[in-house]
Amino acid sequence: MMTNQKELMMSKELINKLVAHEGVKRFAYKDTLGFLTIGCGRVIDSRVAGTGLSIDEIFYLLNNDITKFRKELSKHTWFNKQNAVRQEALIELAFNMGTPNLLKFKNMIASLMMLDYETAVIALVDSKWSTQVGKSRVADIRHRLLHGAYR
Repeated sequence: MMTNQKELMMSKELINKLVAHEGVKRFAYKDTLGFLTIGCGRVIDSRVAGTGLSIDEIFYLLNNDITKFRKELSKHTWFNKQNAVRQEALIELAFNMGTPNLLKFKNMIASLMMLDYETAVIALVDSKWSTQVGKSRVADIRHRLLHGAYR
């Protein structure tokens, strides 16, 4: 039992030292050798073998993002009126473009509020966004919004 407590104390000390020496950055930056780095000195540059994110870390971040966007969108009646599949399509849109940009889709949102999915998808497909992403993504999200179901 003492070993675990001692290891835990050393772990906290190590974390404190790494934070003090590496710093903590929320956004990607180049380290002193010019390698792309995030967080507390995590090299994510493909030029350095053995770096990057693990699959577990990738899905941890993805789950956090989905939770964040669901929370942001749940503040809106038009979002809460949708079934689970449509909500997930809207979460994907927020994930892709950011919630503030999604909220600029006034015609689509007004149509979703009225449960008028045909008009909502027209507004989405006729947007600049639809020219910036792949056609298959546009078609997939269009289908989910229109039919409220996955293909």
